[in-house]
Amino acid sequence: MNPEVVKRYSAPVPRYTSYPTAPHFTSDVGPDQYAEWLAALSPASRLSLYLHIPYCVSLCWYCGCCTKEVRRYDPVGQYLPSLHAEIEGVSRRLPAAHSVTHIHWGGGTPNILSPDDIARLAEVQARHFQIGDGAEFAVEIDPRGLDDERVTAFARAGVTRVSLGVQDFDTKVQAAINRHQSFAQTKFAADAFRAAGIGAINVDVVYGLPHQTRDGVQRTIEQVLALRPARVAAFGYAHLPSRLKHQRMIDETALPDSIERFAQASRIARTLGAAGYVRVGLDHYALPDDPLAGNTLARNFQGYTTDTADALIGLGTSAIGRLPQGYVQNHPATGEYVRRIGEGRLATSRGFVLSETDRMRGFVIERLMCDLAFPARELRLRYGNHAEEILQEAQALLEADRDRLVERDGEAFRVTDRGRPFVRSIAACFDSYFDEGATRHAPGV
Repeated sequence: MNPEVVKRYSAPVPRYTSYPTAPHFTSDVGPDQYAEWLAALSPASRLSLYLHIPYCVSLCWYCGCCTKEVRRYDPVGQYLPSLHAEIEGVSRRLPAAHSVTHIHWGGGTPNILSPDDIARLAEVQARHFQIGDGAEFAVEIDPRGLDDERVTAFARAGVTRVSLGVQDFDTKVQAAINRHQSFAQTKFAADAFRAAGIGAINVDVVYGLPHQTRDGVQRTIEQVLALRPARVAAFGYAHLPSRLKHQRMIDETALPDSIERFAQASRIARTLGAAGYVRVGLDHYALPDDPLAGNTLARNFQGYTTDTADALIGLGTSAIGRLPQGYVQNHPATGEYVRRIGEGRLATSRGFVLSETDRMRGFVIERLMCDLAFPARELRLRYGNHAEEILQEAQALLEADRDRLVERDGEAFRVTDRGRPFVRSIAACFDSYFDEGATRHAPGV
């Protein structure tokens, strides 16, 4: 790839796990509106649940999640009753006949929970929501804080998939991001979950970290391959120290430039492709028999997913939900979240009401991110004459494209293989809100 092309598309752009993206949420949406949206859901709605655990034993300096470091279990134990109460309060406002098809516990570190609290949270979840047969139940795992008792608790809770955080196995990189984790710890986690009957193992890695090189990330991927995960997610590090104070601990002079970042991402793609993994969207990879490698693909706040539920219910501090009318987000401060739930209220602090134009642009951006294309015919069927605005923009982009990143394929507007690494930048061309504040996003490559 021409270095000038890489540099041209390296400007910060959103990851597009939602549209509009979270920085555009406002306080105009609050608890009352969320309650109305929950009550208005169809009884036949398929629901997805996201539960947030905002605690870690130690804070990784690269992290962009809503979490805090705790050395004692007391804050965790004090948080859980509020999470249980929110589960009960939200379920009370839902139509009785709903069915949950996907569950995801994230954080933070969900396996910071004690085995008893894992069991109790799963029981509260199952008591207040109708979990459908065959529902996927995924949990994010930090292998450093895992033991046999927690593995057993997750298996008994009904977990079907786990995502193991790795990031990088190079000790110099680990020291630079304050995350010391051996391959042996990670292998123990994968082996223990498989022995407990949880065979769907995901692994998360990150490129663009301080001191990383393309040879180094390849060595990490080769170690990951020894675990034979069903999926690998390779995220590009977003250095945002003005917003995330702990990232100021990272030595900026050790960060790779845009050309090296691109080379690292390319090396990961080639290595996983040679090992038989199917590339999914921008930065996910799956074994051919994994559902993510099939035809049904969506994108939400956890990245690429097979979750096509009608609504996402976010539970816990900072959790984001998506309903037909728009987005809602709980208060990000744990103390305020606990106070609101303790008063019997919903903890919603902001959100966004979707217009029909927002839905149309969101559809186009999601299809680009997932399928690297959007079909003109389906766009017209869904949105009628309003689709012409998007199609005219797509045509203008085609005519202005000097780098051969996009093409027309029959009725479809398609991203080329050459354009795939820059799909976020291409998607941003259809984002009517992308006009300021770009420095709050991750680099385009």
